[in-house]
Amino acid sequence: MTQSRAEFEARLRQIGADRYHDKHPFHDLLHSGGCTPDQVRAWVINRYYYQHAIPMKDAAFMSRVEDPALRRAWRSRIEDHDGHGENEGGIERWLRLADAVGLDRHYVASRQGVLPATKFACDAYVRFVRDKTLLEAVASSLTELFAPKIHANRIEGLLANYDFADDRSLSYFKRRLSEAPKDVAFGLGWVLDHADTQEKQDAAAAALEFKTDVLWAQLDALHSAYIAPARIPPGGWQPGTHMIAVAA
Repeated sequence: MTQSRAEFEARLRQIGADRYHDKHPFHDLLHSGGCTPDQVRAWVINRYYYQHAIPMKDAAFMSRVEDPALRRAWRSRIEDHDGHGENEGGIERWLRLADAVGLDRHYVASRQGVLPATKFACDAYVRFVRDKTLLEAVASSLTELFAPKIHANRIEGLLANYDFADDRSLSYFKRRLSEAPKDVAFGLGWVLDHADTQEKQDAAAAALEFKTDVLWAQLDALHSAYIAPARIPPGGWQPGTHMIAVAA
C-alpha cells in the first residue's frame, strides 16, 4: 500500500535513525579523542577517496538527466566539491585537513594507500547512481538528511581532543553545515514528489539503505585495518609513511 507523503518521509528518516554511520564505533573513538594520530591519518586518506567519488557520481547522474531544471538544481553539488569562483571546494578543504594531520597532500590526492573495501564501496556508489533509476539515484543521496548532526559532533569532538583541529583544518565540515541542508531539502522534496507508488517508495527506501551500507562499509574497513585486529591489507597506507617533510 502506498504510504502518504508524511508516512514515507518518516520511513526514510527511520532508516537514518537505524542505519546511519554515526552509530559506528569508529566515530565514537574519533570524536572522543580515542584515535591515535595515525588512525586519524588513515581516516583522512580513506575518506578522501569518498570525497573524490562524490562529484563523479553527480556528474554520472547529470549525464542521464534530460530535464534542464533538474540539472540546474543538481550542478551546484559538483561546484561545492570541485570548487567554483571564490569557493575553493570541498576537495581542497579536505586536502587542507590532510596538511593539518601531517600527511603529504599529493599522496592523499593520488588515492594510493586506500583500503580495498573503501574503493569497492565508493566505486559501487558511483555505479549505482550511474545505472539505477533517477529516483533511486536521488534517494541514495538522502544520507545528507542525517549529516549535519554528525558534522556538528565531529567539529566539537575534534576541536576538544586533537591539536591539529582549528577553524582552518575543519573548514570542510563547517562548510557542509550550510551546504548539506540546501541539497537535502531539494533531494527530499524530489523523492517525495516522484515516489508515488508503493513500488517506487520501496525502491527509494532500498536505495537509501544501500547508501548507508556504503558509508558503514568504509568504517568497518578502517576499524579492521587500523584498530582491531589492526590487519592492514596489501597496498593499504602504512603508518609513518608519506608524511610532510620537515626541514632540518
